[in-house]
Amino acid sequence: MSDASQTSPLASIRARIAAAEVAAGRAPGSVTLVAVSKTQPWDHIAPVLAADQTVFGENRVQEAMERWAPHRTGLELRLIGPLQTNKAREAVGFFDVLETLDREKLARVLADEIQRQGRAIRLYIQVNIGQEPQKAGIAPAEADAFIAACRGPYGLSVEGLMCIPPAEDDPASHFAALRAIAQRNGVEKLSMGMSDDFETAIAQGATSVRVGSAIFGVRAPQ
Repeated sequence: MSDASQTSPLASIRARIAAAEVAAGRAPGSVTLVAVSKTQPWDHIAPVLAADQTVFGENRVQEAMERWAPHRTGLELRLIGPLQTNKAREAVGFFDVLETLDREKLARVLADEIQRQGRAIRLYIQVNIGQEPQKAGIAPAEADAFIAACRGPYGLSVEGLMCIPPAEDDPASHFAALRAIAQRNGVEKLSMGMSDDFETAIAQGATSVRVGSAIFGVRAPQ
């Protein structure tokens, strides 16, 4: 490994994740790094891909398909942005993980598409943990019933929960609240923590963290 690769932003984030795992008494490698490549130019992504990063997060179905179709082999692609029902067919066909299941209409459409395509896409329910009106996600008070509906009437396998805490709050309490919802519903995975707070998220039980700007730099304006 070159000196440059050892001091790259990606290497630094990996080292910080490993240190946070140790500090939290977690097993080494128990936290998955999702490199948030949305809106990044390919010349920013290519070095990260070359450094053996295999899990990437995107927030637009069409953009992700255009970007990643030539490089699809050996990667795990996660949709971390809102999903419109009219894009469900493409999302189920292309992504490995959908992290933003947040309403019954979408659950119904995804159930139909998963059955039609015979593809076992992994699903995370997005919880609006801070109950912010501008954010997507199921309300915390409705999360138990929604998880039950996804598993029951819609026959969906819920792998995890995802949240984005309010920017102005201490995230620890929000991460703990998401963990509590997961524990009482027997949900194993937690996608929580971003560039500014992923170490706090790991201390609170995150199994994956979504890091973009700390790896790639500030995103280009859309």
